Amino acid sequence: MLYQLYEAQRAVLSPFSEFASASAKLYNHPMSPFAHAPGAQRVSASFDLMHRLTKEYEKPAFDIHSVQVGDTEVVIQEQIAVDKPFCKLIRFKRFTDDADALARMRNQPSVLVVAPLSGHHSTLLRDTVRTLLQDHKVYITDWVDARMVPIEVGPFHLDDYVNYIQEFIRHVGPDVNVISVCQPTVPTLAAVSLLASRGEKTPRTMVMMGGPIDARKSPTAVNNLAMNKSFEWFENNVIYRVPANYPGLGRRVYPGFMQHTGFVAMNPDRHANSHYDYFLDLVRGDDDSVDAHRQFYDEYNAVLDMPAEYYLDTIKTVFQDFALVNGTWDVVNEQHKAERVRPQDIKTTALLTVEGELDDISGAGQTEAAHELCTGIPKARRLHYTVPGAGHYGIFSGRRWRELAYPEIRKFIAKHNK
Repeated sequence: MLYQLYEAQRAVLSPFSEFASASAKLYNHPMSPFAHAPGAQRVSASFDLMHRLTKEYEKPAFDIHSVQVGDTEVVIQEQIAVDKPFCKLIRFKRFTDDADALARMRNQPSVLVVAPLSGHHSTLLRDTVRTLLQDHKVYITDWVDARMVPIEVGPFHLDDYVNYIQEFIRHVGPDVNVISVCQPTVPTLAAVSLLASRGEKTPRTMVMMGGPIDARKSPTAVNNLAMNKSFEWFENNVIYRVPANYPGLGRRVYPGFMQHTGFVAMNPDRHANSHYDYFLDLVRGDDDSVDAHRQFYDEYNAVLDMPAEYYLDTIKTVFQDFALVNGTWDVVNEQHKAERVRPQDIKTTALLTVEGELDDISGAGQTEAAHELCTGIPKARRLHYTVPGAGHYGIFSGRRWRELAYPEIRKFIAKHNK
């Protein structure tokens, strides 16, 4: 019922949002007589803010059309390499007529970025992808909004997530370098462990960034919620069925709007101040700050529904049973057989863990715990790096990502791809 009420509210607010958008332009457009009335800029800013607070946010585009490779600007084209019901593997194909640039790109390492399925779309890693493309061939997992997947397709469990990652690794090839960001560090480590246990080729490197490998270490508010509430509480209070106006009608999901409410509730003062600053920037005509605010919230406010089975599996496996670190996690493979996850079986894949010094989502030591599990990897092929002054998002987006985290990752991948 809550999902239906939310949709009804959204339908009611939609015309008001459009009215606010039109009114903002009416009081701001230089050709409009209303724009020259006293206080017009404040009226326009008020309507604009109202529009932003009530509009529906669609999934943003990656919007990466070109990057600089050395001294050459190359064109980027998105291609769907593998199309699965709950995920599309996207390749960012680089094109240029410059022979030297082509030769350089041909010899650059391949990277598979495993994006989180934890509320936001994979476009949240746009800056990650754009930066990586300067020196790598890049693929990314683009998870599908569960409300868009017909119920006839069937459920999607955490085990299916692990199987998807294995399939994507096989598709890109044995020389792939895997980068997992936040939530997927756990299923990615499981996927590579299972490949190793079977004797299959494993990636050249594994880079794990800001993830809950061992959520018992330095638990954050996010960890505490998952650990202190019972499994039944999550099943009874946050799982709803998709309403009639979506292809996934009847599918059980953890709705995106509930996740978004949780995101905002973690730092309500910060968001309130941000919106007030946006209003003042509109009044002052500070276009750069206005654009920066819009770009951030266009991404931040665009959320997706997660399959209920996957979400509940993650709560139990990662945050309540700690099955990975306790060595009790069995994954059901595509042949419907259970396999034990044994990170100690990984021998040849180099491991880099990255944490943010000020991360308030994945606490200190949670990602570094992967080293305690991957005892089969020689110490010379393992490294940990803490990004100074970086919060959770700072390790994969923004200035600290580009200037501090990325150079370490690039160097690590290059070292183990010789």
